[in-house]
Amino acid sequence: MVKLAGIDIGNDSVKLVISGSGDPIIIPNIVSPGYERHVFQEEDSPLKALDVMVYSPRLKKKGQRYFVGLLASEDPDNAELEDTDNKATSDQALIVALTALAYAGVYNVPQTLQPGEKVDQVEYVIGTGLPVRTYTRFHQIFEERLVGEHEVTFLSTPKLRGRTVRVIIRRAVVSIEGAAALFHMATHENLQIRDEELYYGCIGICEIGALTTDFPVVKRMSIDNQFSTGEQLGLASYLDSIIRDVEDQFGYRFPSRTKLIRRIRRGEFLIQRVGEGQADIRAIVDNYFSRAAQKIVDLIRKRWKKYPDIQCFYVLGGGAAALRSYLVEAAGDMRLRFVEDSELQNVYGYLKLARNKMAQNESYL
Repeated sequence: MVKLAGIDIGNDSVKLVISGSGDPIIIPNIVSPGYERHVFQEEDSPLKALDVMVYSPRLKKKGQRYFVGLLASEDPDNAELEDTDNKATSDQALIVALTALAYAGVYNVPQTLQPGEKVDQVEYVIGTGLPVRTYTRFHQIFEERLVGEHEVTFLSTPKLRGRTVRVIIRRAVVSIEGAAALFHMATHENLQIRDEELYYGCIGICEIGALTTDFPVVKRMSIDNQFSTGEQLGLASYLDSIIRDVEDQFGYRFPSRTKLIRRIRRGEFLIQRVGEGQADIRAIVDNYFSRAAQKIVDLIRKRWKKYPDIQCFYVLGGGAAALRSYLVEAAGDMRLRFVEDSELQNVYGYLKLARNKMAQNESYL
């Protein structure tokens, strides 16, 4: 049975939702070289210890061992995506995406191999997306890298230890970040219109990611080719500056952006110093997040002035969730719209767009 999935391969995290399933799976987009671990107490969730061997004909290094997600976020040799990376061609992005798809395919699914079989097999049709500026040039390359057969073996991962999963991606429907989120907000699960203003209107989107911020303009559910654009600007550079300043001032080093942003989202601004002292990093966070918000608001105002037919501007993505209060303050009397679960709007949109594409194909059969 082929599963239908939406997968947002974000620069900060990979978000995956399977049609008909429950909550999305979220895995930080971070990897480190894997090695034999000394496990004194097994983790209580597989997502806390994704230790995998990944084989794919699309990877430069085949059959390598990696720590992925939360496990990698604590490793001193971890790697997070940088400004120069392109998720359409990035091996790291593909490794985390395949790990997520393999995990979703077998977790809580009993192993029922036929005689002679050694691997589980899961087949997908997926919806996913790219930033505005890379879509035209790279969407076909991205699709070709995803489609095909790949294998993921879980090594020391609790509850999945020793299981090998063949991930077969039958089709990848690639759309534009931000625009997919709007499609989700405008439609019901059965793809009927839920919000006529969004579906038929001229809507501006500001989708703030870790490395890019996209500004698609969507008119009657079609991308405006002239006014849609994107910036090579995201929250990652500000998080890196916070990490550097905290280390310079207090001698405390966050091992990854993932660790920092998780703490900020929980409102935990006190860090433990060597000894029994603590330090408050709120002022450093406020400084950089205020600067980031002002930059984003200036860009939105510039886009809106260039195309005053835009009826409203939605600010979405993980960056919107982190910066919301700072953005509202910087915007002043310019009204911006926000939604709950901002970082998940794209992945639900990708799932719906894949479902819509498959339904269109079936109608021609």
